[in-house]
Amino acid sequence: MYGEGQAIGGRSMKSMTGQLLVATPALKDPNFDRTVVLLVAHEAGGALGVVLNRATEVPVSDVLGEWGALARDPAVLFEGGPVQPESAICLARMRNPVERVKGFHLISGAVGTVDLSVDPERLRERISGIRVFAGYSGWSPGQLEAEISGGSWFVLDALPGDAFVDRPDDLWPMVLRRQGGIMAAVAHFPPDVSLN
Repeated sequence: MYGEGQAIGGRSMKSMTGQLLVATPALKDPNFDRTVVLLVAHEAGGALGVVLNRATEVPVSDVLGEWGALARDPAVLFEGGPVQPESAICLARMRNPVERVKGFHLISGAVGTVDLSVDPERLRERISGIRVFAGYSGWSPGQLEAEISGGSWFVLDALPGDAFVDRPDDLWPMVLRRQGGIMAAVAHFPPDVSLN
């Protein structure tokens, strides 16, 4: 990962890995309307994230068997984004984030990705829950930065529980409200009003 002062997208920029992208009302792409995306990676080669608030009705256990027992409610697959919907990315929250665990890659704080080829029993005592995403959201070098500059996304700090909320449909307004001020007012923006 790139830290502050290193080149991302051709200019000096701090990596946004672990931060939330919250769709602004100006973003009208149906793939991202009122979404909250956790950035799993942000490097010179582009960015990758998963949409946290698009639950499906497919139980994790129907697709990944024993992993379903570790899934947080709702224990269903989530639509991570429009890229490679047949692939899966699994987020987990570690009970002890300083412990090194094979098959777990830290993103930020106690949250990271889990290798789904690992035996879920090996992780049962070490994680407090998982969430599985079908597909992901991806940006080529400089694309995300251009979208942010164009007013499509708010870049906000994530809380450890954001990826695992019990009511994912409420995440977009919840994240905006906790910012306070004008940002909290955006949470009440009507979904059917055009800004164009």
